[in-house]
Amino acid sequence: MEHGSTNNPSASTFSITEEDHTLANALRLVLNKDPRVAFCGYSIPHPSEARVNIRVQTTGDPAAEVLKDGCQNLINMCEHVRGTLDDAMATYKKNKAIDATMDISP
Repeated sequence: MEHGSTNNPSASTFSITEEDHTLANALRLVLNKDPRVAFCGYSIPHPSEARVNIRVQTTGDPAAEVLKDGCQNLINMCEHVRGTLDDAMATYKKNKAIDATMDISP
């Protein structure tokens, strides 16, 4: 759901349900690194409500487009981290298996 001016699509507030600080803070960080973003912040209306409001103000591009791009960038970052972790775990397990076969106990 979007709240904002119909006259100015570069400034909008988006409400995302069933989310909390985990997504909102990561998305805020990614969006604030985007050169098209003049301001991005979020708020949680009430601690017992699973909803976040994300405010996006851009330098001219539509806020909805910039938010979608930010979400895709966050997905790409998470996929990269997951791939790197999986590779590191596979290497660790492989090295541990090699070490176990070379272990000579008296």
